[in-house]
Amino acid sequence: MIRMISAGESHGKGLTVILDGCPAGLVIDQDKINVELRRRQLGYGRGKRMQIETDTVEILSGVRDGKTIGSPIALWIKNRDYENWQDRMNTGKLEIEDPVTAPRPGHADLAGVQKFHMNDVRNVLERASARETAARVAAGAVMKLMLNELGIDFTSQTISIGSIEILNKNRLPGEIEQSPLRCADPDQELMMLKRIDEAAEKGDTLGGVSEVRATGVCPGLGTFTQWDLRLDSKIAAAMMSIPSVKGVTIGDRTIDRKSGSEAQDEIFFDNADGFIRKTNHAGGIEGGMTNGEDIVVNIQIKPLPSLRSPLKSADIRTGKTVDAQKERADICVVPAAGVVGETMLALTLANAIVDKFGGDSLEDIKENYNQYLKRVCKTLS
Repeated sequence: MIRMISAGESHGKGLTVILDGCPAGLVIDQDKINVELRRRQLGYGRGKRMQIETDTVEILSGVRDGKTIGSPIALWIKNRDYENWQDRMNTGKLEIEDPVTAPRPGHADLAGVQKFHMNDVRNVLERASARETAARVAAGAVMKLMLNELGIDFTSQTISIGSIEILNKNRLPGEIEQSPLRCADPDQELMMLKRIDEAAEKGDTLGGVSEVRATGVCPGLGTFTQWDLRLDSKIAAAMMSIPSVKGVTIGDRTIDRKSGSEAQDEIFFDNADGFIRKTNHAGGIEGGMTNGEDIVVNIQIKPLPSLRSPLKSADIRTGKTVDAQKERADICVVPAAGVVGETMLALTLANAIVDKFGGDSLEDIKENYNQYLKRVCKTLS
C-alpha cells in the first residue's frame, strides 16, 4: 500500500508530504516534479499568490543516487510568502494577534472552529486552504513517474467554466497544455476568458468542470467482489477530497440521458490488440474494474468561497452580522483542479497496481505487470 500524508499551512513555513510504500528502484527526476508543481500554478484567473510562489521541491529522504530506496519519501515545498506572515504564523508566541472571526460561507471556517473549539478562524482556513494541494501534486508527480514506467500517462482539460461548455475538441494535447485554460475548444475558451474577467470586475468567482484522463491502463484493476474495493468508488473518494470539488462522474457525463442500447460499449476482438471497444461511455471502468480503455473522470468544481466582494456572515464571538473574511484568492481554478485531479488519479491507480502486482522493487512490479498483460490483453484464453 502506498500512503500519502501532508502537513503545513497556507502561510506557514512550507508544506511537507510523505510517501510511504513507494517501491525501490524508481528513478526520480526532480525537474519533472517541479514541472508538475508549475502546472498547478498556471491557468487564467489565478490570484496574486501565484506571482509570489515559485514552487520547487526539495527531496529530504527516501531517495539515494537518484533512485527510491524503499523507505518513506519526504518532500518539502517552501512557502515564500511566509516572510510576509511570520509575525502571525510562527510556531512560537505570535508577534501580532489578529484573529479572524467572520467565517466565509462555503468554506471550512465555521464548522472547523466549532469542531476544534477555537476562537480564531485562521487556525482552520490556513490548513483547509487549497494551498495544501501543492504537496499532493509533488507526491503525485512521483506516482506518475512510477506509472509512466508501465506505459500509463495522465492528462486533464477544461470542459466548462460557469455556464460555458466546450463544443468541439479542436486542439491536440500539446496545444491544450499551452492554452490559458487548458481547453480544447479555442472559440469557447475566448468566451470563458471573458466570463472570468467579468467575474473579477464584480469581485466574484467561477467554477466549472475538468476532465482527468489516464491512458494505457490494463484491464482488471479493482474488483467487483466488495463495495469498498471497487476502483470507481476509490477514484470518486480521491477526487472528492480535492477542495471545492462537489461532484464526480466517470465516463460519459450525459449517460443518464441515454437508453441502454446507446450507453454501453460493445465488445470486439482484434488479433493485434485483443479485446477492444469502439466507444468509451463507461470511462474505462465496468463493474468496479478497469476494462483497458482510457479512464475518464469529470470533476465538478464549485465557485471559490473567498470573495473580494464578500457575502454576509455572523461573527463567531458576538453573533452580529458582518461581512465574511476577505482572503487573497483566485477567480477560477478549474485548470489547476484538473492537475490536482491527475495527482489523485495517479495515487489511486498506483495503489491498485501495487495491490495487484506486489513487489518491493519496481523491477518486480514491472515483471509481474508485463506477464499479466501477456495473459489478458492479446489472447482468448
